[in-house]
Amino acid sequence: MKKVGLTYDSKADYIFKEGDPPDANAEFDHPLTVDFIAGAIESQGFKVEKIGNGRQLLDKIKDLDVDIVFNISEGFSGRNRESQVPIILEMHGIPYVGSDALTLSLTLDKIMAKKLFIAEGLPTPKFFEVKPSDSVFNLDHLNFPLIVKPRFEGSSKGLDEAARVGNMQALGKRVDYILNTYKQPALVEEFIRGEEFTVAILGNNDSVQVMPIVQVKIEGRLKLGDMFYTFARISSDKLEYVCPAPISEDLSKKISQIATSVYKAVDCCDFGRVDFRVDEQGNPYVLEINPLPCLAKEDIFPLVAKEIGITHEQIIGRILNYALKRYNIEN
Repeated sequence: MKKVGLTYDSKADYIFKEGDPPDANAEFDHPLTVDFIAGAIESQGFKVEKIGNGRQLLDKIKDLDVDIVFNISEGFSGRNRESQVPIILEMHGIPYVGSDALTLSLTLDKIMAKKLFIAEGLPTPKFFEVKPSDSVFNLDHLNFPLIVKPRFEGSSKGLDEAARVGNMQALGKRVDYILNTYKQPALVEEFIRGEEFTVAILGNNDSVQVMPIVQVKIEGRLKLGDMFYTFARISSDKLEYVCPAPISEDLSKKISQIATSVYKAVDCCDFGRVDFRVDEQGNPYVLEINPLPCLAKEDIFPLVAKEIGITHEQIIGRILNYALKRYNIEN
């Protein structure tokens, strides 16, 4: 029986520091989610060793006796934090599930990812960056409303109702908030009025499988207009996921094709998730790709698993098996 190590960051291990924003540990997994993923792997015929976070991995690395590591670790600070566990594993020649260090760093940095999307001809909202040293905003090619985000955060960190701005005064105030609270540059994007979608993808190379498209419903509405996915809405009853998305075959095909191109463009491995806004004229725009998406029961993977006729545990098994095949490890 193959033995699988599990690397993760638990919300229970995070100690809030003075000055931390309220969503500082948003990317970390709840202990119940870690237990569920471990149980899901075991249910697919594997033994599991819980390793923990990157620092715990370093402590155990010399005596680590596993065939492969299932990595869901978010890492500690900085735009390369998601790469910490993969780099350690690569240095020790240990196979792991999921994308490599370069892909994880590239995609966590939303501006670097958007530059790649543009180079590949993939639609993404117009944008500019504001650094702490910048005193003038260049709005020549953008129109209000805009949305302001931290440059390298996930799990909707830094997104609340005030993130969408409609004038220069609100823009300046929000940029200052991001710079001072998250200690990183701000990404300013043209806000796309319309609908919001997310697409899970499994596999590698020619065996990439696009899962049924999921639509985001907020306050009972699919036509979101100015509403958008925020950190506060993640755990509220105002947010729902609709799977499969009730959209036309043409739009579904367009979103799926773009999602596949994004997945391949950043060399995503085994699994990932691509987020979209679709404007009121039906044009999709890529917001980001997450090669380390949440596998919790509250997220989209159980929904897409059900839609294709398998269990949540089985979809986690599929992700693991894609990685085993990639490393030519016989199960």
